[in-house]
Amino acid sequence: MAPGGLGFSLWRVYTSLLLFLAVSTISATSTVDNGKLFTVNGINYYSGDAVSRIDTSDFDSPRFDAIVPMTIIRTDEAMLTMNIIKETISNYSTIDDVFHAGFLEGECQSDQCVYQRTPVDFKVVVLLVYDGNGRGQVESTVQQALRGLGNKLVMASSSYQSRSNITSARLRHDIPKGPYFYSPRTGEIYQAFRLYPDHQLAFTEAAISDGAGGFKSLSATSSGAMTKSVAVPSRLYYTPTSTKPLAGLRLGVKDIFDLKGLRTSGGNRAFYDLYPPRNTTGPALQRLIDAGAIIVGKMGTVQFANGDNPTADWVDFHCPFNPRGDGYQSPGGSSSGPGAGIASYDWLDIAVGSDTGGSMRNPGGLQGVFANRPSTGAVSLDNVLPLCHDLDTAGVFARDAATWSRVMHAWYQNFTNYREYPKRLFYPDSSFPSSNTASGALLEEFIIKVEDFLGTKREFVDIASHWEKSHPSDTPVNITDLLNTTYAVLVSVDQYRSLSLPFYADYAAKHDGRRPFVNPGPLLRWAWGQNNGGDAAYGEALKNKTIFKDWWESDGYGKADEKTCSEGIYIYPYSEGQTQYRNTYFDAPSGPPMGFKDGRVAILAGTPDLVVPVGEVPYYSTVSLKTEFMPVTMSLGAARGCDLMLVNLIEDLEQAGILRPVSTGPRMYPA
Repeated sequence: MAPGGLGFSLWRVYTSLLLFLAVSTISATSTVDNGKLFTVNGINYYSGDAVSRIDTSDFDSPRFDAIVPMTIIRTDEAMLTMNIIKETISNYSTIDDVFHAGFLEGECQSDQCVYQRTPVDFKVVVLLVYDGNGRGQVESTVQQALRGLGNKLVMASSSYQSRSNITSARLRHDIPKGPYFYSPRTGEIYQAFRLYPDHQLAFTEAAISDGAGGFKSLSATSSGAMTKSVAVPSRLYYTPTSTKPLAGLRLGVKDIFDLKGLRTSGGNRAFYDLYPPRNTTGPALQRLIDAGAIIVGKMGTVQFANGDNPTADWVDFHCPFNPRGDGYQSPGGSSSGPGAGIASYDWLDIAVGSDTGGSMRNPGGLQGVFANRPSTGAVSLDNVLPLCHDLDTAGVFARDAATWSRVMHAWYQNFTNYREYPKRLFYPDSSFPSSNTASGALLEEFIIKVEDFLGTKREFVDIASHWEKSHPSDTPVNITDLLNTTYAVLVSVDQYRSLSLPFYADYAAKHDGRRPFVNPGPLLRWAWGQNNGGDAAYGEALKNKTIFKDWWESDGYGKADEKTCSEGIYIYPYSEGQTQYRNTYFDAPSGPPMGFKDGRVAILAGTPDLVVPVGEVPYYSTVSLKTEFMPVTMSLGAARGCDLMLVNLIEDLEQAGILRPVSTGPRMYPA
């Protein structure tokens, strides 16, 4: 617990997380300043390296070593009045969770604030910056009014011609509006990062930029059992532009994607310890960073992106917690952490995961958030741990369709942006529950609204029957006979040869021939693949996958269309509010998943498949002994390469009120 209670205070940092002050030097020791920890009105903050500086030689500034809160107020109003400042501050508070009144009214109470032992009464700082044309003016009452709030140093930039005796200040480097920390002794200004606890265990490692194109692990922690802290910057620092459409969006990343400066774990402790921090960020993530997204950390994954059940299958890391319902339902996998983070934390905007056999869509369905599997090849997967090179894809989680669409448009740049929508709606009726059930009623209501929106009626289809009538002559009549083991072979054999073999060899070379620990699920899959044909079986499975893909595009329900990209939309239920308690004792896994179902279409045909939340249904919890609610979701698929058409449609459905943004926590749509 931070000393000093409420107000502004500097934490004492645990010995294991020493954050050395620049003035602390020991001749025989190399020290590094890894930032500082603060509380402002009871809220925890972190500050890193200085981002700018005020030349203190220009005015008589108090000289002491303590750091104080600072607010930079920027406006283009030619005459700055206190009313304008109040409106601006109100706007800051509305859109930003990092800024709050403490940056205008807080004070330092920690015994590390040496100036408290001096007669100086110095609390917080305000810097006024004019962004309009020409030179602005500051109304004479502004300084007195701000000081009345607790500001003992009010400064204005030289862009103000008339400052009414307010101290003039020059910034060495122009910086955005918002909350900061300020050193009166040096004039240095530091960004303010709010620290949030990861109480759902969604993250494996919190991270911040190292200022040199890479990242470093966050050397900060908050109090609380089994939690780490994640640092987020002020939303006021960022303004989206045409070149940076994702500016300021806080992004969490599944821990199979490489980030420069950080290690990659893949959900395995031995793997994390064996390999050094990566020296490059993968191109998929770099594209999001270049578009303005802000990396805040790496997130939990089923080991090596396989499929496991909580809790027994998760040995090296603890499975993230699904916030929906009673809080003890499976989060799905393998992108468990990214899904849990988006379903749990308002302060996290988007999260990136992967989907090989459902690893995006399963967490999206079980946690009631927007989740996609894109067309295969949508973005480069260099510098990403593979499950199967021929099936792996990268998707994004979000809580609303507008944000989701913005990210996809910035990320998937190789697709045409279709704005006309198909008039055919393919409906596999055998996949849907009865409309007399709670989930069936929600799904039926959604289908009817989509029919009305598109101006069409559903077409009842059955893939197995259609295959029997139109399959290639040299293939089995039963589609399951063709595809029953296809997915299982592809993922088991590919990961064995591309990940396990080099991992085992590297580990043995460093550890006197020993083998590393691997969770039961991946071990079983790798062994199954080798016992069922290995590389030879892989070639046959890839051939069968190609047969299905070609049939789906030519005779199935994945035909292209010049005007609408896809001839139709294939729609089916993804989750129906079912419970999957994480305290269930399961039998040991017996092998990789077999068979063929709707969710396999996108995997084998390489097509986009987007999961959207449509409602929630009640259930009686054996944990809380109360009625709780679980998500119901629908999946919409289209022809290969039609990702942007689909997300445009989903965004339009949200604007029409047919879909709704979801909330974080137990309920998607709180009463």
